[in-house]
Amino acid sequence: MIEITKDILKEVYSERPTDSHKYDYGQLIVVGGSRLYSGAPAFNALGALRSGVDMVRLLAPERAANIIASFGPDLIAYPLEGDYLSKKHFSDVLAAVESAKAIRADRVALLMGGGMGRSEEVWKTIQEIVNEVDIPMVLDADAIHAVGKQKGVCAGKSIVFTPHDFEFFTLTGVTSKGTVGEERYELVRKGAQDLCAIIILKGAEDVISDGNEVAVNKTGNAYMTKGGTGDVLAGICGSLIAQGISPFKAACAAAYISGRAGDIAATQKKQSLLASDVVEAISEVFSE
Repeated sequence: MIEITKDILKEVYSERPTDSHKYDYGQLIVVGGSRLYSGAPAFNALGALRSGVDMVRLLAPERAANIIASFGPDLIAYPLEGDYLSKKHFSDVLAAVESAKAIRADRVALLMGGGMGRSEEVWKTIQEIVNEVDIPMVLDADAIHAVGKQKGVCAGKSIVFTPHDFEFFTLTGVTSKGTVGEERYELVRKGAQDLCAIIILKGAEDVISDGNEVAVNKTGNAYMTKGGTGDVLAGICGSLIAQGISPFKAACAAAYISGRAGDIAATQKKQSLLASDVVEAISEVFSE
């Protein structure tokens, strides 16, 4: 078992050459949101940008995309017609992936799932995207529920799942709630092994496994129960993968960065901590 420390930052970040250019540090495509929810994909994008990726292209149903675009000029939001992701948007997502790959194919990742809803049509569209896309993916929230219904779409893919306990049960059929220590580590390892994927099981300790190695992250605190903090974590993970970091190392580093940013924010905010406070504290993690 590996305990993640701040040394992970030195492994994923290095001094940038003076002749660096846009796209050298990746493009992340975020697919999420719905008529009701716009916050999750916004936190995905903000967490990703704060942790170093050069560009985030966000695709969301029209109302969510318009709200997200109004947050600030850093966010590029492509509106998809309608209130929810559906089959008619399949080509839009694939086009965004191919466009990003045409610029630099080795610096692209996809993050999907936050705020999308759990209708059958949304789930089927998510399943089709996962089945078709050939770039590394981070799947969270509603995408976990969709894939849990059809695990076969994961075959041969590079995927990081970011579940909490209930989503872990949805994904694996195994209950992790209430487990601790070696029992919990083994559940995550076995789940990752069965899926041929990487899992970050969020909790008081984040447990990360690729089916072989198991890592534990102890940053984070009880004030991070606020909605949106998990979306920030997923955004950081997607950002690091898009920057060319191996998915397992990216997952470990994302858990550390997200939790440490939450710790910094909680020293002042306590119960009033918001996911946006975690985003803002990411830069302080690097300053440390």
